[in-house]
Amino acid sequence: MPKRHTLSIFGALSFLNHPTTMKEDFLHYLWKQRRFDLKNLQTTDHQTLEILHPGEYNTHAGPDFFNARIRIGNTLWAGNIEMHLRASEWLLHSHHTDPAYDNVVLHVVFEEDQALLRNNGEPLPCLVLRHRIPPRLLESYRRLEQERNWIPCQNSLKSVPEIVWNNWLDRMLVERLEHSTTAFRGLLAGTNRHWEEAFYQRMAWNFGLKVNASPFLQMARSLPLTLVGRHRNSPFQLEALFFGQAGLLRPDFQEEYPRALHKEFQFLQHKYGFSPMPGASWKFLRLRPANFPSLRIAQFAALMHQKIHLFAEMMEAPDVASIEQLFTVTPGEYWNNHYVFEKESKPRPKIPGKDLAHSAIVNSIAPVLFLYGKEHARIDWQQKAMDWLEALPPESNTVVSGWSELGIKVTNAYRSQALLQLKNCYCNARRCLECAVGNAVLRE
Repeated sequence: MPKRHTLSIFGALSFLNHPTTMKEDFLHYLWKQRRFDLKNLQTTDHQTLEILHPGEYNTHAGPDFFNARIRIGNTLWAGNIEMHLRASEWLLHSHHTDPAYDNVVLHVVFEEDQALLRNNGEPLPCLVLRHRIPPRLLESYRRLEQERNWIPCQNSLKSVPEIVWNNWLDRMLVERLEHSTTAFRGLLAGTNRHWEEAFYQRMAWNFGLKVNASPFLQMARSLPLTLVGRHRNSPFQLEALFFGQAGLLRPDFQEEYPRALHKEFQFLQHKYGFSPMPGASWKFLRLRPANFPSLRIAQFAALMHQKIHLFAEMMEAPDVASIEQLFTVTPGEYWNNHYVFEKESKPRPKIPGKDLAHSAIVNSIAPVLFLYGKEHARIDWQQKAMDWLEALPPESNTVVSGWSELGIKVTNAYRSQALLQLKNCYCNARRCLECAVGNAVLRE
């Protein structure tokens, strides 16, 4: 036997004798995939055992697998399967007092350190897997569990077939889109499922980027879309509304334009009974001037002047270029040479441009379109959301860079979003046994 394989099997045998890092989900994996020796199966009381159907995996409370079908001796059983590393954990977890476990027909364990009885005094049938796990599979699992690289399987990635990668990333993207709609579902609930109102709030959140997303959302919530719509034909009044509610208008301004905005907001505040936010909510420190919240508010006001029904506009947009065009808005003339009030800068256009449009598509527009398509059984809208991501360049962040360094191609936002989901929700949580890539590594 080659030395490398000898050392690998010795490592597996050592892990077998001291399974300190083995987790119960490894037993779940073995059972689901039937990746253990199925020949001459017997319970610990020496009855023949045949697995007809492993059951349905349960990720909630209760036994690990529901509705399994097995044959013990000459008796056919239909019921649930429970798994533990050690049989005594049945008592440690108080399953013997929980009626939910009364229908368990087989206890599958790594080792039986204690024989168990049912509540009626009959033996609880038990299958021990300890000596039925292939050593090379055990060694692969040991490496995944003990590896402390950026991702557990990074030394084996080249062995994973491309078709496995592509199919799994498709699934990861869907998970990412569904995960990205969690906050929007909350906005929908808060607006009595008014999609336009909720989307208006979500777009405000997006204009704030990460640093000022929360105050932007607070500002939009304090200015209902119907009220914004009443003043959409006046860019000046829109700026007065948004800046006033943001708490960024002061009575001691020296420049004429911000003084006029403050005066206009005083009139609107008296008319509508507004309570402005604290101006201290906004963060400017360590931001590039192009991302200052003052400029972003002016750009958002310009967008609302141009398109009040944002959700309908996004839904009807045929492609990414159309979305980019929607974001080609120009704030008022004052902002040509300002990033903040009363501090002049070199004259230059302050159009949001493609970067903000792409950020909005990735973080807001595509997820919301996907959700709308899902709730209305419109696969074409769900597909359009994914097509838009495929048409965008990948994001630039440490996770994308990490995958690239491992030789994984990140060609567009479709793949970068999928890989973000994989890294954050599977690799970081070491959910290798639930991952198709991890499963491929274990099948080597």
